[in-house]
Amino acid sequence: MYAQILESPNLPESGDRDDVVPGQWAPRMSDRQFDFFRDLAKAQAGIMLPDYKRNMVYRRVSKRLAALKLRDFGSYQEFLLAPENAAEIEFFVNALTTNKTEFFRENHHFVHLASVVLPGLIKRQDTIRKLRLWSAGCSSGQEPYSIAMTLAETIADLARWDAKILATDIDTQMIEHGRRGIYPATEILPVPMRLREKYIDMQANSGRMGETLRSLITFNQLNLHGSWPMKGKFDAIFCRNVIIYFDKPSQCELFERFANLLVDGGHLYIGHSESLYKVTERFRPIGQSIYQRIA
Repeated sequence: MYAQILESPNLPESGDRDDVVPGQWAPRMSDRQFDFFRDLAKAQAGIMLPDYKRNMVYRRVSKRLAALKLRDFGSYQEFLLAPENAAEIEFFVNALTTNKTEFFRENHHFVHLASVVLPGLIKRQDTIRKLRLWSAGCSSGQEPYSIAMTLAETIADLARWDAKILATDIDTQMIEHGRRGIYPATEILPVPMRLREKYIDMQANSGRMGETLRSLITFNQLNLHGSWPMKGKFDAIFCRNVIIYFDKPSQCELFERFANLLVDGGHLYIGHSESLYKVTERFRPIGQSIYQRIA
């Protein structure tokens, strides 16, 4: 279940039993080490790790110990602080990010995109035919591929459009997964059969996203907490189940930046458990976890 942790000469004291991976010898994570890891996650990626996430941090950071053949968390802390090991920060952040996603998750967003947003854009941009969408926090790619299928199904002459989907995530491993566009057959089940047959090259146990979809999407690593290279405006942004990991000031800053990158009247989709209440006044709610930028 978890990466094998190198043996420690002694089991932790009984008071530290929450830190033990069942059936394995395990080092102890001190309060100071936990604080170091969560402070580093906040500084590098804006990720908030409250006390109740301690066991999750323990398990995920333990995998980095195993990969680097380090005996304890103190050694890993020293490893992270060494300038020559700066590249490890990326693996550390990757280990602490949560990547739960699926095709057409929260399907009402895609229904809204197809029935409201895209028809409006088609009517307004009959001559320009330019479309820009952003999947921010795309995880392993199911969200941008779902967006791409929605575009292909809704815009009959999509080949004549300058249509692009930007897919970004902080986790470089997830970005590579998305670029490959290959998923186990069980993960493709939420895709309706009609769309599977039309857009996915199915094999016995897996499926690869077809060229029609892959040509629409650009996958890039991006830290939402850092600088953004994008200059142009987006017609819609999907940022779902991401802000729950940020504190309120970081959320306020993030949605201010989103508003600046959306066209007037552009749309924003967030997760079902998220809200912009007391976060920003630059959007108005128009549906279940759907917002529109105020012009």
